[in-house]
Amino acid sequence: MPAVKKIKVGITGGIGSGKSVFSVAMKEKGFPVILADEIAKEILATDPLVKELIIKEFGKEAFPGNKLDRKYLADKVFPDPGNVEIINAIVHPPTIEKIISLMNSELLKQNIVFVEAALIYESELEELFDLIVLITADDEIKKKRKIAQGISESDFLMRQQNQIKDEEKAKLADFIFVNNGDKKDLHKKADLLLKLIA
Repeated sequence: MPAVKKIKVGITGGIGSGKSVFSVAMKEKGFPVILADEIAKEILATDPLVKELIIKEFGKEAFPGNKLDRKYLADKVFPDPGNVEIINAIVHPPTIEKIISLMNSELLKQNIVFVEAALIYESELEELFDLIVLITADDEIKKKRKIAQGISESDFLMRQQNQIKDEEKAKLADFIFVNNGDKKDLHKKADLLLKLIA
């Protein structure tokens, strides 16, 4: 009897693309979804070595009263691509280690595990996955979604400029889903993906 294939799937997309909605759809269908962003945030706030390196690079103001000041750090980091590289070099290695550990643990129980990560290509993480799904949308639609969630237009544009353009990602992804419609439409695309891989 052939061994059951274990599949690691990366879900990526630019800010406002809807990758989180796609991830929720997979979770609702009973599949494990690891959120790279949440892991990175937790490491940033709690890992002592990461904290030490952040203070060294960005000053004690990053941890007033021993607690991470996310706004201070975002204001320091996002406008400067050099600072984005510095913080990624600090946070990504322990984040990747944790993602690998969680994926391996989930695959003992399941045949497919999903990882939602905005920066798969920016961080050169393609090798971690068997398949990569790109969720994309028109720039204006992405911007409207994020503004509706309370992000300013300037913040949206600043964060977007630190991400590789969807056109480039589309050349590398295994599956591309355009998300210019509503959540129901995206959930149908999630069903389609499962028919193709599950």
